[in-house]
Amino acid sequence: MTGFARQSGRHGAYSWVWEMRSVNGRGLDVRCRMPPGHEAMELALRSAVGKRLSRGNVSVTLRLDRSLGEAAVRVNEAVLAELVKLARSLESQLPEASLSIDGLLAQRGVVEVIETEEDEAARTEREGRMLASFEAALDDLQRMRGQEGARLAEALDAQLVAIAAAVAAAAATAALQPAALAERLKAQIAALGEPPDGLSEERLAQEVALLAVKADVREELDRLNAHVAAARELIAGGGAVGRRLDFLSQEFNREANTLVSKASDLELTRVGLDLKAAIDQLREQAQNIE
Repeated sequence: MTGFARQSGRHGAYSWVWEMRSVNGRGLDVRCRMPPGHEAMELALRSAVGKRLSRGNVSVTLRLDRSLGEAAVRVNEAVLAELVKLARSLESQLPEASLSIDGLLAQRGVVEVIETEEDEAARTEREGRMLASFEAALDDLQRMRGQEGARLAEALDAQLVAIAAAVAAAAATAALQPAALAERLKAQIAALGEPPDGLSEERLAQEVALLAVKADVREELDRLNAHVAAARELIAGGGAVGRRLDFLSQEFNREANTLVSKASDLELTRVGLDLKAAIDQLREQAQNIE
């Protein structure tokens, strides 16, 4: 399932931005991009995602910035003294040159910016706040995925309606099979000319009965109807049902294949192929949901 979330925060001299993206995936794959020195947080992030989500390729990105508001400025007096000494030694050779404070301070290495070190207590508090804003981003991501799931549930319901209609059409066609088999067998015998010796009406009825048993698809239709009911129950129950629907779509397909292989007329074959198409659509959607 797809989704995007973004949360930002600030503590002391630090500001951060969390970004989370989710795309469809059969399993759960979490990838984190962390700034240097914060790799240890990755385990907590993976654990938090694993408790909320069960499917999808999830990327987590943290951008961290530190302001210079609390930094101290120090003049490297040793470097400054060397520059002053050098400048004065050149005054006799370059009388037009002037010695200025601005020029000296602009030289590399004269002015040093010293950032205040963050103590352990401050770092622990900051990381706690960062994790709290990560949880907020995860809430937003889960909410967006839930909205998509509601839309997918409507699509799944429409596909189940199509499957149930195809099963009903197959049942209506299959109910006529014994009579159709008898007519087809009689036509084949008539095409041979004289009927074979000993072929009585009783013998013909036996042959038709054997063919009807082989072509009987009532058991497959019953299982297909049971699968439709089970799928609707899963969707109505909510929660992480993607894997179970994925498995159920495989069972749907198995029964549809058997039905088509048993079909003894073109109409049932056509209905069976329509059924398989609807099941394929259901399977594709099932792979996209939580």
